[in-house]
Amino acid sequence: MNEVLKKNYYLPNDKPPFGRMLLLGLQHVLTMFPATVLVALLVGFHINTVLLASGMATLVALILSKFKIGTFIPLYYGSSFSYLAAIMAITKAQYGVVASDELIRTAQAGIVCTGVINILVGLLVHYCGGKNFINRILPPVVTGSVACVIGFSLGYTALQNASGGAFGIVDNGSWWLVAFITLLATIFFSVFLRGKGFIGMLPILLGAIVGYVVSIPLGLVDFSVIAEANFFEVPHITLPSFTSDLSLTAIASIAIMAIATIPESTAHLYQIGLYVDKLAEGKGRQKVGLSNHVGFNLVLDGLGDLINGLIGGAAGTNYGENNSLMVITQNYSGYTLVCAAVIAMILSFSGILSGIVRSIPTAVTGGLSIYLFGVIGMQGVALMIEEKVDLFDPRNLAIGAVIFIIGVGGHIGYANGLMPVPLLRSVFPDGWPAIATGALLGIALNLVFRLFDKKK
Repeated sequence: MNEVLKKNYYLPNDKPPFGRMLLLGLQHVLTMFPATVLVALLVGFHINTVLLASGMATLVALILSKFKIGTFIPLYYGSSFSYLAAIMAITKAQYGVVASDELIRTAQAGIVCTGVINILVGLLVHYCGGKNFINRILPPVVTGSVACVIGFSLGYTALQNASGGAFGIVDNGSWWLVAFITLLATIFFSVFLRGKGFIGMLPILLGAIVGYVVSIPLGLVDFSVIAEANFFEVPHITLPSFTSDLSLTAIASIAIMAIATIPESTAHLYQIGLYVDKLAEGKGRQKVGLSNHVGFNLVLDGLGDLINGLIGGAAGTNYGENNSLMVITQNYSGYTLVCAAVIAMILSFSGILSGIVRSIPTAVTGGLSIYLFGVIGMQGVALMIEEKVDLFDPRNLAIGAVIFIIGVGGHIGYANGLMPVPLLRSVFPDGWPAIATGALLGIALNLVFRLFDKKK
């Protein structure tokens, strides 16, 4: 067994043979691809640009980690579902329809500021006590409730995509049929292929393929977008706009969503660090100790969002899906992830790939979204259970109640999730972003309770 560990399994600074490295890198691209591209379709961003930004963010993080701490931090950066509602409120996106450059550039301002927040929090964490510092400012009752709100508030969007209602289509049954087949197939693959090797890492991709195939004889697939696509296509780069009427709204609503990805990113680092150290022990080598770099990891997250915000990619985080792939294959090689980042960047110049993705009917993505958005919400519940949040404590009840009602009610009940609060019109001309407002109030309540507890 030790010989197998030495020859076939790789620590962060190990470099596999080129052919194996190429295949392992391609696996990482296939793993991140469904979620990253789906985010682009939902928020109205350019698919090729989002792919390019994903590869660039990953490559920069890997290079800087190797240069700064002497070892690769083996994480892949892709688009995050946590920012969906906030970005969609700005771009007013319909599935598969690219938003105007003006709206994308406005959203980019918020994404850039998200990067700045991550960097600042990373520096604070580095100098002020690591994970314990995060838990004081963002306790599980806040982050768990926000995750729930993000997922559940997108439920109406998922159903609109599934039925074609987002495009004013009167469904004759075909859309719902495809959506439910896609949903059931995805759930089946998620449950029964789990732990079955690499194929078990691709339930979203497999579910999308099933839905796509079913859609073809029902006439829901538009092949013209593939036929008309260019073989080579330069990604559409846009610069952030900080001067539009909605720039401050975008900054306030998008940037605050970092409170959902900061704990997620930290957990991913701790998880992958445990497995890396276990493999190092099995190979008779020194432990890597990735968990010692939690603050620096958040800085890298922030740099990734800066890259996204500056060229037109969607806000992101490091991917748990790719972490799971590494655990399954016992391959934590940073060189493999460098290879994956380069492959993603090369694919971003393919017009055919963009055409294929755009030909996927919304009935398919609606079925996927019912599952994905629900899972985001349930992960918030799981986080609070895992962290043993006492929901009999009136403080926790108050924090969760405010976040839930303002976040979910405001996002679903008002156009684009903007509540018509007649205050700070210069900052929020179209209204206050519901999810961000609920999150901020939850954070404020937690700080007030902590202050009174200290006084007591």
